[in-house]
Amino acid sequence: MPSTGPSKPLILHPTEKVWSIPDIHRLRKEVLSKTWEQTLDRVNVLGDNREYGHAGCVNALSWAREGEMLLSAGDDTTVQIWRMDPGNVTKDYPFICRSVIHTGHRANIFNAQMLPYSSRIVTVAGDREVRVFDIDMPSKYGLDRNEYSSGQCKTHTFSCHKDRVKRIVTEESPNTFLTVSEDGTVRQHDLRTPHRCRAACPTPILHVKHDLSTLAMSPLTPYHIVVAGSSPYGYLFDRRYTGRDIQEEKGMASDGLTTCIRRFGQSGKEENATQAYVAGDHITGARMSSENGHEVLLSYSGDGVYLFSTLDDPTSPSDISNSGKTKTLLKSKCRKKSGDIDQLLAYSEGSSDLDPDEEILPLLEYSEENDEDEEDEGGQDEDEDEDDDDMDMDARPEDMYQPGIPVVKPRRRYAGARNINTVKDVNFLGPFDEYVTSGSDDGNLFIWRKSTGELHGIYEGDGSVVNVIEPHPYLPLVAVSGIDYTVKLFAPTNRASDFSRIYDAEGIIQRNAERPTDYPAIRRIDLVSLLASMRAASAGGGQLGEEAADCVNQ
Repeated sequence: MPSTGPSKPLILHPTEKVWSIPDIHRLRKEVLSKTWEQTLDRVNVLGDNREYGHAGCVNALSWAREGEMLLSAGDDTTVQIWRMDPGNVTKDYPFICRSVIHTGHRANIFNAQMLPYSSRIVTVAGDREVRVFDIDMPSKYGLDRNEYSSGQCKTHTFSCHKDRVKRIVTEESPNTFLTVSEDGTVRQHDLRTPHRCRAACPTPILHVKHDLSTLAMSPLTPYHIVVAGSSPYGYLFDRRYTGRDIQEEKGMASDGLTTCIRRFGQSGKEENATQAYVAGDHITGARMSSENGHEVLLSYSGDGVYLFSTLDDPTSPSDISNSGKTKTLLKSKCRKKSGDIDQLLAYSEGSSDLDPDEEILPLLEYSEENDEDEEDEGGQDEDEDEDDDDMDMDARPEDMYQPGIPVVKPRRRYAGARNINTVKDVNFLGPFDEYVTSGSDDGNLFIWRKSTGELHGIYEGDGSVVNVIEPHPYLPLVAVSGIDYTVKLFAPTNRASDFSRIYDAEGIIQRNAERPTDYPAIRRIDLVSLLASMRAASAGGGQLGEEAADCVNQ
């Protein structure tokens, strides 16, 4: 019979190591990192059946609830929620669609994110709206179904932005998040504070004089945000430099609540600024490292992916000036709180004969003729005749791109992919962010070693173009989407990869480099006219024009 007395204390051997929780996490990451050394293969395709799947390009992917769910959204204005099917043992990573939300957006969805510690999903789209949905709301009303309309689960609609809204960044809160728009602003939305949009919207966090299309923040340094768009620079704003908005209090237009402290620029481009602007340099994707909090990736249209660091010493404005002698005083609002801010008031020298209209941007415009007034606790749509583009296009380039702000040069460049036709995101891979990945116009997924720039893998990820790549937060699993109506999953496998194209790396890179010398003209498209053309073609049995047939995304 076992003794009922007190148990003997555990005696460890003097050489035996006691593993702490950080040690265990580190060991787990090291083991996971080794799996990324293997070749990836396509392990599943989501939406390739008639039961569920998107009816348009998939522009948005994001993992939610620690990787338990995958959100996808796109041109069909639906959000589809994918979960693992534990009963399916015949397929690797058997994700199936559990719920579909018909969002009610009137244009393409560009991003969808779930807020932490909640059941809320936020979407942004080309109709300028930010919408919030609660996926637990239908169950509260006894709706036992997997497909919901906007009215059954929508909780908020924000119409604060004046142009297409492109990206969402979540914070460590179920109530606040950031959005970036082509109106040149970044806004923070707080679901606890209702307001009437376009009547009393809060002051944006920041406001620049050109389009913005991408936004990044690291959970390790949430006071730093990186934005970029139709400019040869990415911008680092510090949210700690906030305070009273004197301009707003005087009834004047505000430049935002934060301060730009650094610019990220390509090496060598400043010395020939005229050529850079004429070429239409703009940035399509940005990402900050969640592993170290200081590394920044920027993907340049028509160029490569560049790695920067917020810790690197910047180049002073006088060192990057070109031959022009026009002096411009920094217009940005600065609050002196450190020695760094004193640098922001320095003069810069720049060229005054550059034309900002040479920028070539993929834009989409929707018609407001049939918009209906819509109001809820989050905001209100109003029929207002207002100027959608408040940028001063007569402004000189040196006035548009944060003059006087020090420029940080890139640490490394990653080349080989082709980024011209669409707006492509960029991302880190691996538990230590040891890889860099980007999509390409040739339908391939590129992966480079971050430390060396060496090409690690090329995989066929889409029938046309790969735009979005989202790694699982814990598993060696990557979700990929683009022009196709499906989502592809890639993971290391023990079998030979049927979708690896590394054997033809030299030929692929050469073909991607043989791009046209002129950028194609991209016109604004009115969705109402596009739908009218589609109806006419359908009624007459004719064919849609080339522009209407293309998938208008990003």
